[in-house]
Amino acid sequence: MRLCAFDLDHTLVRTPLDLAAMAADMRAHLEGAGVCLPPRDERYRVGELLRFCKDTAPTLEAALWALALEREQRAMDEATLEPGAGSAVAGARRLGFVTALWTNNAGAVTRAALARLGLADHFDVVVTRDEMRELKPHPDGWRVIAAHANGAARMGQPAVYMVGDSWVDGLAAAAVGVPFIAYRAMPADLARWKIDPIATLTDLAVLPTWLAAAEG
Repeated sequence: MRLCAFDLDHTLVRTPLDLAAMAADMRAHLEGAGVCLPPRDERYRVGELLRFCKDTAPTLEAALWALALEREQRAMDEATLEPGAGSAVAGARRLGFVTALWTNNAGAVTRAALARLGLADHFDVVVTRDEMRELKPHPDGWRVIAAHANGAARMGQPAVYMVGDSWVDGLAAAAVGVPFIAYRAMPADLARWKIDPIATLTDLAVLPTWLAAAEG
């Protein structure tokens, strides 16, 4: 059984979602509530702030999720299909791949966008943060995908791939031993996080051709 999992933001859809701004909102909320973050040169990322909040100020966690949801909703309301996205997912299915979506976004926001953009019927399983215990790059979402795929996503199975645009997706794929197909990823980010994609694409529409060739 074959499986191809896809990221959402900046992979299948274009949105104005600004994760750095989201993290700034969260940090400001924490500091406004008297929570002191350890100083460091690099900015805190969304996942790091949520983890810090869960560990040190759990009563504020719901407020941080609300900030995230507000930005996600605005961004998804403006989302448009990435060129070639529909062809990529539909083409993978025609080749016999189980298709999965794996995103850190909220479930309701994600499913509404998929329906509006005509992608909803192209996925066998959709995994959002509502279905997983930890955000990517933690691999917990793959547990859900594997269960829905009836074992198709076993670690190391050669006909399983993860398609995404960021180092977060690459690390998540590496954590479960799945080859990573990078779509317009930043080379500096891949190098920094020691991610070695099996393929690098600049056009999603060629994905089915690549999959067909890879699987012989």
